[in-house]
Amino acid sequence: MKLLALDTSTEYLSLCLWLDGVAHTRNLLAGQSHSQQILPLLREILTEAKLELGDLDYIAFGAGPGSFTGLRIGCGVAQGLAFGANLPVVAVSTLQALAQGAMTKDPTAVRIIACLDARMGEVYHAAYIRNGECWDEISAPGLYKPEAIPTLPGEGWVGAGSGWSAYGDALKHGYAKQIISTMPEEYPNATAIAALSLPMFAAGLGVAAAQAAPIYIRNKVALKTSEREAGLRFN
Repeated sequence: MKLLALDTSTEYLSLCLWLDGVAHTRNLLAGQSHSQQILPLLREILTEAKLELGDLDYIAFGAGPGSFTGLRIGCGVAQGLAFGANLPVVAVSTLQALAQGAMTKDPTAVRIIACLDARMGEVYHAAYIRNGECWDEISAPGLYKPEAIPTLPGEGWVGAGSGWSAYGDALKHGYAKQIISTMPEEYPNATAIAALSLPMFAAGLGVAAAQAAPIYIRNKVALKTSEREAGLRFN
C-alpha cells in the first residue's frame, strides 16, 4: 500500500510517505508557516521516492480536533492533492493519532488519555485502550476545562499531548493515581495517521476529495466577552 499522510493540526507540520510499511517522514516545528512549507516538503519527499501523486492509493490527513486554521490547511491540501490525482481521502482523528504515536514510542502504553491544548483554558480530550490491533474509544473526543475532564475507569493510564504540558497539574489532579506517566511532548504525527488510516481505508472509509472535512469540536472561533462572563463554553 502506498499513501501520503499529513498533519497540520498543531504548531508542528508532519508528513509521511508510507510505502508498503516503510515510512519516509518530514517533521518540523512550523509555527504559523504550514501553508508556506507544506507543498515544497511534499514535493521533496515524493521526488526522493521517485513517485508522483498518481502512484499512490490514497491520501490521509489529521482531521482534528486542533487549530482551526491548521485543520483548514490540512484538509484543503489533502483535498487539492487528491482531486488533482483522482485519489480517495481518509480523515483520521488527531487524538487517536496521539494515542497511536504514544504507543509506538512506548509499547507498554496501551491506555492513553490524549489531550491537546485547545487554548482559552481548555483541552481537547479523548481516552483510548488498545484492543489487539485496534483502539477502543473509552471517552469520545470533547472540549473540556482541565478541571472538568471526564472520569475514566481503572488505572495504568498514560497522558499524551500538549494539554499535559499546558495543564498538567490540573489533569493529574483530576485523575489522581490513575496516571502512571505522561508524554507532554507528543503531537499528532503523520506516521501514526498513516498507520491508523490503513484499516480505515480497507473498511471502505475513504471518500472523494470533495467530501473530506475537518473534525471541529469547537464550533465558534471566539466567544464574546459577555458570553465568557456568562459562563458559556464552546461545544
